[in-house]
Amino acid sequence: MKSLSFHYQNARIEEKTLLESIHALDEYTTHLRAVVQTGGYESDEASINLCDDMEMHQTVADMVAQKKNPALKYIFVVGIGGSNLGTYAIYNALQGAYSELTDSAMPKIIFIDTVSTALVTNLQTILSQKIKNANEICINVISKSGSTTETIALFEILYSLLKNRFESVDERVVVTTDENSLLHKMAEEKGFATLFLPKKVGGRYSVFSAVGLFPLSLAGINTSALLAGAKAMREKCLSEKENPALVSTAIKYFYYAHDICITNNFFFNPELEMAGKWYRQLMGESIGKEHDIHGNVVHAGITPIVSIGSTDLHSMAQLYFGGPRDKFTCFVYASPDQKISIPEERVFPELVKNIAGKNLEDIMMAIYGGVKAAYQKNELPFAEILLPEISEETLGQYLQLQMMEMMYLAKAMGVNAFDQPNVEDYKEETRKLL
Repeated sequence: MKSLSFHYQNARIEEKTLLESIHALDEYTTHLRAVVQTGGYESDEASINLCDDMEMHQTVADMVAQKKNPALKYIFVVGIGGSNLGTYAIYNALQGAYSELTDSAMPKIIFIDTVSTALVTNLQTILSQKIKNANEICINVISKSGSTTETIALFEILYSLLKNRFESVDERVVVTTDENSLLHKMAEEKGFATLFLPKKVGGRYSVFSAVGLFPLSLAGINTSALLAGAKAMREKCLSEKENPALVSTAIKYFYYAHDICITNNFFFNPELEMAGKWYRQLMGESIGKEHDIHGNVVHAGITPIVSIGSTDLHSMAQLYFGGPRDKFTCFVYASPDQKISIPEERVFPELVKNIAGKNLEDIMMAIYGGVKAAYQKNELPFAEILLPEISEETLGQYLQLQMMEMMYLAKAMGVNAFDQPNVEDYKEETRKLL
């Protein structure tokens, strides 16, 4: 298995300080090992057991076998936040930009994740022009609670559009939710197929559950490799030596303690942008807390931002290099599997010297090297996550690393990584207004 690597030589922290922070979490590492050894879903950290839950994997595989057919063109994933961001991140990373415009890689996943008239208008066009019968679609509506306003509203619209055309559309709906939720009960009454995620697994930690595995498997993604990568990284993040989740936690906690409260995930592969948005939710909801675990008001948190190289070097680099020293940066770079070169005979040979014959990776690596050199010159701290390729295995490693890092980081900060009480504030007010 090709493994991602984590490099922190430019984090600008003394090794002694790092080791002290790491050893402060020894007891929690022991606890996480016990969670894996015990298995099941009784603990808050139970999501780390998803990668080897063979019963759940078989249930998902059986559902895929029921819904997959040669005519299938589109999988509509109706969900928001933790119900779709992890799936979206993996799908975009593997399919790349503009994949929806090509005829390859059928069936395609279409993510329906926010209430928008423009989005639904475009959806109506797809349904009217591209769909001829119900077997060409599968609708996966995902809501852990079953009461997410945006998700239910969008599903009702999508379902009504299809029901008016196809009497058999009920057979093409799969509902993913908590077992015994109101959504589960109502789905059964309607005769919809159902999948469940463990109650202890929150949305932002659910990508390796049926939430992510069903739509990805149905779309032809190798979820076995994804889970193998996650399992391999889990073992690294439970080890006593070279534990990347612990090292990353120690670095981010150090800067948090020194009032550096912004973390910048800087991706040099645009197809990984959704992975950054997934991480944004993971960090925002896991450690952005009004109270600590003892009930004290702390207003804790680190603000995650997402940057894309080289695009954002032409919009944000001035701020990063010349602005306030309030950010820690983690660069993420994956080697592409294809080489596309600049022609030897150029239209503008006098503009931008020394690029003829070079491939795009050569240019991006030069830009990436220049950015790192500029960070060093400006004494800005950073770490690197390097992926040997973008594949199911490496994505499984990356997502598992970040989820376990967040568990460690919340423990270090003294907050609960698994609740989100303040999210209900807007939901309650929305229901009142409606």
